[in-house]
Amino acid sequence: MTAPAIVLVGPPGSGKSTVGRVLAERLGLPFRDTDADIERTAGKPIPEIFIDEGEPHFRQLERDAVRAAAADHPGVLALGGGAVLAEESRAVLAPLPVVFLEVALADAVKRVGLDAPRPLLAVNPRARWRELMEARRPLYLEVATAVVDTQDRTPEQVADAVLEALELKDPHV
Repeated sequence: MTAPAIVLVGPPGSGKSTVGRVLAERLGLPFRDTDADIERTAGKPIPEIFIDEGEPHFRQLERDAVRAAAADHPGVLALGGGAVLAEESRAVLAPLPVVFLEVALADAVKRVGLDAPRPLLAVNPRARWRELMEARRPLYLEVATAVVDTQDRTPEQVADAVLEALELKDPHV
């Protein structure tokens, strides 16, 4: 069992997947996204899982994906925005180097448009995003080793800030 070197958490549009790939490349480590794991396991996109099987089934798949990746992924791991909702997942994350990528609503809108196929943001996406953040922010903070603000930063600059926050050295500097 090999734990991840870095785990990224945050809301939709915070840059977890994009920054995760940058970090993995810089550190010479593999990248893994639990949302991709869930889609592979289910054989369908996440919005279809929500429609066909419902949110509780999706959350179980998410808990399973977090547990599996945390136990056996030696690289950079990006979690889905709601992964921190499960107490079991938060317990799995407790000993790991977790970075909360904080993003303002305006930046999230620019990055994902909030009209993309995101099942929990389907109706009134801006108001729903705010509600999700109010509920999830304390949970992101609970699991975070460090918090990195992504506002007005490129993915490369966010990656720099993550490495600095975790006191990791970029081998390419």
